[in-house]
Amino acid sequence: MNHCDLTLYLCTDRHWLGDMSIAESVERAIEGGVTLVQLREKDVSTAQFLQAAQEVQEVCRRHGIPLIINDRIDIALAVDADGVHVGQTDMPCAIARRLIGPDKILGVSASTPEHARRAREDGADYIGIGAAFLTDTKAVGRALTRDAIVEGLKAGGLPACAIGGINEGTGPPLEGLGVDGISVISSILSRPDITAAARTMRDVAEKIKG
Repeated sequence: MNHCDLTLYLCTDRHWLGDMSIAESVERAIEGGVTLVQLREKDVSTAQFLQAAQEVQEVCRRHGIPLIINDRIDIALAVDADGVHVGQTDMPCAIARRLIGPDKILGVSASTPEHARRAREDGADYIGIGAAFLTDTKAVGRALTRDAIVEGLKAGGLPACAIGGINEGTGPPLEGLGVDGISVISSILSRPDITAAARTMRDVAEKIKG
């Protein structure tokens, strides 16, 4: 299994950034304690996605932080990213594993125990389990209960980060569930001082893990 530090997992979203580049926002977040970066680009051309991936990869390599590409295996291979993350409506996990090979990190979004179990069977290295809370950045119908999160963790038997609506207020109740970290977007990228926000969320993440 390929290891990655899920403690504070940043997913990018250019819609929060104003005039700041994605690469600059990622660098500021890494300086505040982000341990893993996922480049997520849903509404741009392939050329724009590739350019962003190249720029973010340069930042991540300089800081020794792994870069995961959301969904787009071609982009991940083009920039030699460290891995790929797929959702339930993206490329199936088993096919993604075959395409990226055994040595890249593969993550899967899981909202049910069956999703988590299948991710493990199909070669995932970690799961993103959620939504832990309702979120402004993704269309999620409902949040998972604490029991549902625990059931998913047990079914998957994989390293896992909680995803969805996590900030300094909602994060602490996740303590004790057994997650290995948290995945965040707006609780870092929407704040005026990204580095300070990342420091705050790193503190939250460490307490949840502990």
